[in-house]
Amino acid sequence: MFSGLSSLVIGDVTDRDGVIVVRARTAGGPVPCPRCGDRTGQVHGYYERTVADVPADGRPVVVRVRVRRMRCLVPGCPVQTFREQVPGVLDRYQRRTTRLAGQAGEVARRLAGCAGAGLLAALGVPLSRHTALRLLLRLALPEVAVPRVLGADDFALRRGQVYATILTGAKTGQRVDVLASRKADVLEAWLRGHPGVQVVCRDGPGAYGEAVRRALPGAVQAGDRWHLRHSLAETVVKEVAAYGLLLGRRRAAAQLRQAGRHNGRAMAPGA
Repeated sequence: MFSGLSSLVIGDVTDRDGVIVVRARTAGGPVPCPRCGDRTGQVHGYYERTVADVPADGRPVVVRVRVRRMRCLVPGCPVQTFREQVPGVLDRYQRRTTRLAGQAGEVARRLAGCAGAGLLAALGVPLSRHTALRLLLRLALPEVAVPRVLGADDFALRRGQVYATILTGAKTGQRVDVLASRKADVLEAWLRGHPGVQVVCRDGPGAYGEAVRRALPGAVQAGDRWHLRHSLAETVVKEVAAYGLLLGRRRAAAQLRQAGRHNGRAMAPGA
């Protein structure tokens, strides 16, 4: 239970109406100034922070930490006093410990707002769906390696008005990045800033081709399978429709000629 609070000195643990209350304090010692970096042990005062921690045995856990306000002794430093931080345990301006915020964010990442909030409430972490989404937005995006074969396609944010570009690994299908536009200069800037692409499977718009030619002159451009099949199907439909129209015209012309012959034969005896 206290493995994630090893940076703190636990003073007392009590059970109050089904809520486990942990009282603790910081370990003490000099800490660096957030502005100049000089370490100081001069204490200006104390204050208490109350944060939620991961539940224990299905019961909520609240940690009340006595934190120091330190004084910077460097002359000319714009920061005269500052609050002591506990990295890995207490984040600035947060009401949850770092590990609880990380676990809640992972639940929200897999289940989103309503479902994530419902599961967390069942586990002893009551929060709203809006809070779950805020925790989700705080999660750091994973680093994705630039693939050798890159897929580029556009999608509509507002159909007919606003479009964006999604970049994926053509072999893995993993999302690499999302660009706010489908203009050539936007994709060109991304390609120049992310070397390593050798093949680009792109959509039909010529802007993508122009961006690849300018940023990666030696890269191979290819159409992805979906657009190739889609274009082939559209071409086949057009050809079949055109052939059917031509065939219908030929049949109509043949019927007219045949009707003309019959009329000629019928008029011949009375001539």
